[in-house]
Amino acid sequence: MASRLFSRLRHTLLAALVAGSVAVPISGMARPASVPAPAPTRVTPLRAATVAALAERYDVAREDIRAAERTATADDDPARAAALRAMEDPARHFLTFDGRDGGRAVEVLGDLATADHIAVLVPGADTSLDTYGRFRAGAVALQHQLGARAAVLAWLGYETPGTVSVEILTSGRAVDAAPGLRRFVTEIATARPSATISLLCHSYGTVVCARAVSGLRGGNVADVVLFGSPGTGYDDVAALHTSAQVWAGRGASDWIADVPHVQLFGTLGFGADPVSRGFGARIFPAGEGGHGEYLTPGSTSLRNLAQIVAGQTPAAGPVSAGGRRA
Repeated sequence: MASRLFSRLRHTLLAALVAGSVAVPISGMARPASVPAPAPTRVTPLRAATVAALAERYDVAREDIRAAERTATADDDPARAAALRAMEDPARHFLTFDGRDGGRAVEVLGDLATADHIAVLVPGADTSLDTYGRFRAGAVALQHQLGARAAVLAWLGYETPGTVSVEILTSGRAVDAAPGLRRFVTEIATARPSATISLLCHSYGTVVCARAVSGLRGGNVADVVLFGSPGTGYDDVAALHTSAQVWAGRGASDWIADVPHVQLFGTLGFGADPVSRGFGARIFPAGEGGHGEYLTPGSTSLRNLAQIVAGQTPAAGPVSAGGRRA
């Protein structure tokens, strides 16, 4: 049994390496990390999410985006410059922005100053400033589903691994990202102590969240939601050492179900399947969608994710193989 699982994982790794050897020479010149940008303005932690304090943070981030746009224009990168001009829109609000090394940004959808419920959305692989539009589209859909009394914070706070890379099979990027996510959640909990905070974690983002939650002070997060997860690197919910309710869901057409749920040599692979009974998460129905469709407007998964954020019980329905009804 162990040899068969090792063989499957070895084949997955070899496939990633082979694909990477083809993709890297083609895309190497356009890697997000190769696009220059100035260092962002240093800001102090947000102590209170008042209208005035938020407006000041939004203005600082907008100036950082403009500086990055000027650099992209001077560097003759029209695609990046156009993306940054869209982010400069006065109707959009960023708590932080850093255009270096693929990009970091935290965008606020909804009114953070008055929200009763706050969802921190943590993305998976291949998310950067160059692919930010699809990540934002999901955040927008979630905020619309939640309504006016909720805010969604689209947290692109780490260098995500490429789908075609060795890093996608290890927790290295998650280990690096977790302290930043922990600090951010703590900052938001301090600034908005009366709001409930949920971590919504997709794909490789579930590995990041699992690493981050164990160091969070009890009560900072009400729910941790793992969807489209390859595994977290932990055997079960108890190993996460969190008082938050842990949820898991997987769409019926999500290819991630075929990823071997094993961990070898302590670093390769992510272990237990979060929708398995043994992991111990509360399962929510995620519908029929695929890996990138959890936040599709009108989908079962989007409705149930919003229900969880709002502190309500997700609608009952079929769940993927290996799980159980919520």
